[in-house]
Amino acid sequence: MIIGIISDTHDNLDKLKKAFDIFLERDVKHIIHAGDFTSPFTAKVLMEFKGGFTAVFGNNDGDKLLLSKVYQGNIYPQPHILTLNNKKIVIMHEPTVVEAVAESGHYDMVIYGHTHKALIKTVKNTLVVNPGEAGRWLYGKATIAVANLEDMSAEIIEIK
Repeated sequence: MIIGIISDTHDNLDKLKKAFDIFLERDVKHIIHAGDFTSPFTAKVLMEFKGGFTAVFGNNDGDKLLLSKVYQGNIYPQPHILTLNNKKIVIMHEPTVVEAVAESGHYDMVIYGHTHKALIKTVKNTLVVNPGEAGRWLYGKATIAVANLEDMSAEIIEIK
């Protein structure tokens, strides 16, 4: 199963649409958003996706009630744990406990955002992925990630 991982979109609809197109090209079956949508109107893009969608709130997500409504209840407080393709995944926005969670060995994958810096690494047997900033506002480079849950591999993709 291929999953698309995105974070820190910060209302940049142009980059969000391009990320969505990449996910479709890569045959992504489930999108995970690690927070900081910022505004509910981002749902106009992401809710077109026909596959699964799971997200957590970030520190810049203002109207959580409306965000939750337009995303049909698929945005959760962090951390959020889900199982996809028999892989246990924890999603969070802030990186405060990423290392400890990965070190615990209880999860196959840890996904987080907030830093706006893309990263893929393995801690023990846990794949850790930060897709970077899809919004491109902070560092000027928009990135997302795609992961294969069959072989637990991931790659960072720059959004042009």
